[in-house]
Amino acid sequence: MKVAVIGATGLVGTKMIEVLGERNFPVRELIPVASEKSAGKIINFKDAEYKVCRLADAVSQKPALAIFSAGSEVSKEWAPKFAQTGCRVVDNSSYWRMDATKKLVIPEINSDVLTENDYIIANPNCSTIQMLLVAAPLHKSYVIKRIVVSTYQSVTGSGYKAMKQMQIERTGEEWGKYEAVYPYPIDCNILPHIDSFTDNGYTKEEMKMVNETHKILCRSIAVSPTTVRVPVTGGHSESVNIEFEKDFDLHELMNILENTKGVTVKDDVKHNIYPMPIHSFGKDEVFVGRIRRDISIKSGINLWIVADNLRKGAATNAVQIAEKMLEKGILKR
Repeated sequence: MKVAVIGATGLVGTKMIEVLGERNFPVRELIPVASEKSAGKIINFKDAEYKVCRLADAVSQKPALAIFSAGSEVSKEWAPKFAQTGCRVVDNSSYWRMDATKKLVIPEINSDVLTENDYIIANPNCSTIQMLLVAAPLHKSYVIKRIVVSTYQSVTGSGYKAMKQMQIERTGEEWGKYEAVYPYPIDCNILPHIDSFTDNGYTKEEMKMVNETHKILCRSIAVSPTTVRVPVTGGHSESVNIEFEKDFDLHELMNILENTKGVTVKDDVKHNIYPMPIHSFGKDEVFVGRIRRDISIKSGINLWIVADNLRKGAATNAVQIAEKMLEKGILKR
């Protein structure tokens, strides 16, 4: 089929094209789309070369599938234009996530909600995806009452310019034409600030984790998030504390996670085995470790969750949504 990737030259867009190839998604013709300044560049995919085009040109080619990773404003304007041609859109921006008419999907959790009527499907926030992939099977067994989460998010979540800022700070390179992405240095520093602050004192990134958990998993779950940017380039990490309605057996809980599709348990503290970003880089699994009872409450668990934010946190999840649509006959070859 014809597949368009919007934002094809960005960090996530590049990864989407890579994942499409790795998973042998049935792409007959790739339509890479980017900004005006990138138009005409060459993208290599499966031993063929494709020229980067503009959005209007891509719409006119009527792809069967369009995967967006170009920001909310682009998705707001152009996703409906692609959908009007009969194209199925998987959008990685935050624009459609909380739209009541649009599905928000993590395939391992709720792909059953996808129907023939869905033309724009939202991809959740990267931090939400990795947290809920671990939390969902536990909620099914023990019923989650409350989640307290602190994230440790890679600079790759802010794109190429953020990576360049850290490189300049780390090496002492001249800034030249480059502008800082963050309000403070990121190298040898930690910023408790991702996205802009809202009126309630939380950032938009934090509120995404609250709202998306409610939409995907359960509206009754209380979520208290703090999202933090750290000088890492390999993936996002999260310290997650969950309080359940029901008590649990720790060995049973571990067994549930070990048998959860897309989750890999790395938990052997006697041998210093636990997840780290270097383990997740370039992989599609969500890794979980440091699994231990919360000693302060009866039915609580502490977890350390790590995933590659560019893959399962964005590109891979988007391609998996498309695979599910193909499997269900919603997306036609």
